[in-house]
Amino acid sequence: MKIRFHPLGPTSTIALTGLMLGFAALLLAATPKTSSSSSATAFEEAFPKPGYNSKGELQRPEGYREWVYVGTPLTPNDLNPPEAAFPEFHNVYIHPGDFAHYKATGDFPDGTIIIKELVLVGAQQAVSGKGYFMGEFTGLEATVKDSKRFKDEPGHWAYFSFGHSYPLADTAAAFPTAACNACHDASAAQDFVFTQYYPVLRAARGSESEGAKSQPGAARKQNAMNTQAEEFQSISSSMAGKVEMALTAGAPTGNVHSAVPTNPEELFAFLQAGKYKSFEARETKAHGSVGPHTRAGLPVRVFLDPVIDGSLAAKNSSHPAGSSIVKEMFDVSGDLQGWAVMVKTSADSARGDGWFWYEVIDTEDGSNPVASGNGVGLCTGCHFAGDDFVLTHYPLR
Repeated sequence: MKIRFHPLGPTSTIALTGLMLGFAALLLAATPKTSSSSSATAFEEAFPKPGYNSKGELQRPEGYREWVYVGTPLTPNDLNPPEAAFPEFHNVYIHPGDFAHYKATGDFPDGTIIIKELVLVGAQQAVSGKGYFMGEFTGLEATVKDSKRFKDEPGHWAYFSFGHSYPLADTAAAFPTAACNACHDASAAQDFVFTQYYPVLRAARGSESEGAKSQPGAARKQNAMNTQAEEFQSISSSMAGKVEMALTAGAPTGNVHSAVPTNPEELFAFLQAGKYKSFEARETKAHGSVGPHTRAGLPVRVFLDPVIDGSLAAKNSSHPAGSSIVKEMFDVSGDLQGWAVMVKTSADSARGDGWFWYEVIDTEDGSNPVASGNGVGLCTGCHFAGDDFVLTHYPLR
């Protein structure tokens, strides 16, 4: 495998990025009457996008560090004990042409490509004080919007990973839809993109029109506030519907012999009676949840049935049918407020459809579970990051 490392050190990279962004600004300034599509074409000529091989796999992008940098989210283990789902720094870049179109129209164009570069958390102490400082590069991911190539994917978005360790793969196949799309669909503020966490994108989309600039300052401010309120209401309404869809079962629940029942009525009675507490494999005490169960940070406690306990102890990459996990969920006062359950109903995980998911936030009435069934999009989307959809830290603490 031919590995292509960026030839420049940090200082040179920063300087070159500044030059490239300066070139981008000059190009836009020099062609004020040029359409966003032709501007995007010019950018694509200056910054070629990666192509696909004969198998439809995306080729690893090069030169993305000279694209438009939009931010670096971080959810470290220290703030999400015992272990965060995504503990690395995520340096996010968008292709300059796509950014130019987004700034001009407020929409991500067909062909948009966004890169996420993963960086380990390094030192937590520097001359400036305590904090989280970047360590080594550890992975690379991409998301692409393409209505022709991914016409059957929600929003026409597809997600790719070139590996979570170096050397990176030269090409990557698209993840199954449930792996990433469900979370993006349910929680992203705009068009499957988490723009709510990237002020660079929010600022670009909020660029003032010539008409707005001509208004008195007070009117401009009030109009901007009204627009933001309207957008917030629209996003909230849209996200509520998306979350409801993402929590709907997407596959039938098959018959399986398991310690934890999958019939909703029987399962609630099982949980209410505390029968899972007979499992020997359990956490010694509750730990803060990383979400999205109830609210991130609230206490949860995990119990493993003997089947999944044995499989995890054997370090299996795929767990047998009948594997069951029960998670107790507590409120801010430490009182039990519900349960989250996962049961593998077939030997084949089938991209998450082979797992039964259940969550209820009520200890007295089980008639209105948050989720119940196989192939629940939001559940499979989050759990896809684990080995065979299991995110539980093992050995249990």
